[in-house]
Amino acid sequence: MLYFRRFIVFFSILIIFSGCSPQPAELIPLRDFFRNPKQAAYRISPDGKYLASLKPYKNRMNIFVQDLAIKTEKQITSVTDRDISNYFWKGNNYLIYSKDFKGDENYHLYITDKNGKRTRNLTPFPGVRAVIIDGLIDDDNHMIIGLNKNNREVFDAYRITIPSGNLKMIAKNPDNIVDWGTDHSGKLRLAVTIEGLKSRMLYRENETAPFKPFLTVDFRDDFIPLFFTFDNKQIYALSNIGRDKTVIVKFDPKTGKEIEVLFSRPEVDVDGLSYSRKRKVLLTAFYTTWKSQRKFFDKLIEKQFNFVTSKLPGYEISFIDSNKNEDIYILRTHSDRSLGSYYIYDTKDNELAKLSDISPWLNEEELAKMEPVSYVSRDGLTINGYLTLPKGVKPQNLPLVVNPHGGPWVRDDWGYDPEVQFLANRGYAVFQMNYRGSTGYGKSFEHAGYKQWGKKMQDDITDGVNWLIKKGIADKKRIGIYGASYGGYATLAGLAFTPDLYACGVDYVGISNLFTFLKTIPPYWKPELLMTYERVGHPVKDKKLLEEASPVFHADKIKAPLMVIQGAADPRVNINESNQIVSALKKRGIDVIYIVKENEGHGFRNEENRLEVYEAMEKFLVKHMK
Repeated sequence: MLYFRRFIVFFSILIIFSGCSPQPAELIPLRDFFRNPKQAAYRISPDGKYLASLKPYKNRMNIFVQDLAIKTEKQITSVTDRDISNYFWKGNNYLIYSKDFKGDENYHLYITDKNGKRTRNLTPFPGVRAVIIDGLIDDDNHMIIGLNKNNREVFDAYRITIPSGNLKMIAKNPDNIVDWGTDHSGKLRLAVTIEGLKSRMLYRENETAPFKPFLTVDFRDDFIPLFFTFDNKQIYALSNIGRDKTVIVKFDPKTGKEIEVLFSRPEVDVDGLSYSRKRKVLLTAFYTTWKSQRKFFDKLIEKQFNFVTSKLPGYEISFIDSNKNEDIYILRTHSDRSLGSYYIYDTKDNELAKLSDISPWLNEEELAKMEPVSYVSRDGLTINGYLTLPKGVKPQNLPLVVNPHGGPWVRDDWGYDPEVQFLANRGYAVFQMNYRGSTGYGKSFEHAGYKQWGKKMQDDITDGVNWLIKKGIADKKRIGIYGASYGGYATLAGLAFTPDLYACGVDYVGISNLFTFLKTIPPYWKPELLMTYERVGHPVKDKKLLEEASPVFHADKIKAPLMVIQGAADPRVNINESNQIVSALKKRGIDVIYIVKENEGHGFRNEENRLEVYEAMEKFLVKHMK
């Protein structure tokens, strides 16, 4: 729900890190961890002749386009208020990008031609959020988008003409549809409604037929349609109905019956499925143990992947984009110690060429390894996580930064995290754990977190910290906690409910009062509000529970210094959440540093604001953890 930022084999940490060098790593400038990438987010035009990417312009990420034939590159956008983060080619002549306003998440869609001469807002409706339902890759002249301009809580479906921007409503939302789905021809044929504590899947034979329900799903179960089979008759979906782990199924919406399980894993949920639009074959299923894993269904893509892996050993590799003919791919590498690089892969000539390193100023050999760990909670659950130790330091009596993830219904996985690497470079061990309620480990594990905010979910964090203290890795006098979104809530809960455990805390857009949080969620979350009550707690029926779990009502127990970071335009965690806890602590004389930015939302996007926050955080941790 908040979403801020997979079975793990347990190793004895003392064995894993016994080979540490006795020489600590040299300090890397803070700016190098948090500055904008040199170049990133490459996208290739459908005809394979042009390459777009994002590069900094006046400290904001903007779109540049390169003609591959003559190797010339041109800047085509000049946005200076917010980074462009999401964009794609629309045909060979236009690019579509999205941008919000000061972090309010009311994204508008913009169009620009590949020369940057004609840029305009396609959805210029104040306070309205635009979402892409189907980019219609095979139709250069149209897209299907969702807009909540008639009712802020739900999205009607529109067909928009490119480049004019003319809108035609193709489906009016009856005020309970939360998702729309198309077939491979771009016809709107699936919908998902929420009715109380149940989701209902709707289907229709064609766009002139009425939607009819084919499956009703309890909120405790998941059924997520992925895409139609290639004859547009059945669907592939992620489902955990009647099982603990999420699997990929083939499902017949006409009969409402599951036909077969296409792929499953006994230890973790399956994450997704890819396919070839040109060859109309399934490619790969994805899942995550402690690292991301894949199951190939197609021999050609497996051969191509193995070739690339042989050329780029030691890295995770993702196929990011391709031309329409699917013979030129954009690839990205990454690891726990590197944001990685982008490559262009020409399958016709079997040639692989580097496009750019994302952050060439960082030397991965100077950075720390992120290792999987697991421990057992006080009530017997296995909790998986990751531990990053500072490079070149013995794993004994280290200052520890506890870093619970946001969400909370997501999970941490293995990969590069600039915050983690920055802290490790400063000499801190960093502990990330997938407490109960995290996704990826089956629905029983996720359900174990229902109505456990500040309780068993927090115990899982505490138990992990005590486990590291008992092993002698963490110095019990030098433990700090830092998190964003739900992780910010867990920071406040840690300081309030285990006040003797932490030397200090950093709360980044975190929740302090569950009552006010539930009242101020974005309007387009409201269809799921009853489900949220079941997961978190009902403000009337569970009044005592929410009072017990809200840190602001226990501010009198907090004694450790606190730093609070908040975006004024945050639509997910209202600024009042931070104001409340800061006010309560300042009245008691507790040391609180409060950083608010008027032009930010749920997490700071602007480079200068990021740098300011992490500079302040570094000084704060040094002062209180020495």
